[in-house]
Amino acid sequence: QAQLVESGGGLVQSGGSLTLACSSSRYVSSFAAMDWYRQSSGKERELVARINDGGATNYADFVKGRFTISKDNSRNTFDLQMTNLQPEDTAVYYCHALRKDAYYWEDPDLWGQGTQVTVSS
Repeated sequence: QAQLVESGGGLVQSGGSLTLACSSSRYVSSFAAMDWYRQSSGKERELVARINDGGATNYADFVKGRFTISKDNSRNTFDLQMTNLQPEDTAVYYCHALRKDAYYWEDPDLWGQGTQVTVSS
């Protein structure tokens, strides 16, 4: 089945918080990078946050200071903590991972199915 599964989406008020979790059937330690993307209606999918295998993080400007990405190698999960949510954050959020251990004939990219985040005004 799915190798990445998102959870934690839902409906929140402006200024509220949600934490999204990505559960992996593979070892998180086998990923070179773990990402959260989002896609709003009528817009292109965009990178929100990234954490690499060494723990370094990068954030899109529009979430800097509000969102935090983290990973837990022991639980094989990576999370996106979202605070001060705004209506423009409304989107389907997807987790993504880049495998270090893929055979050359395999696609190293893994995607979750997405979870809806809706922020009301």
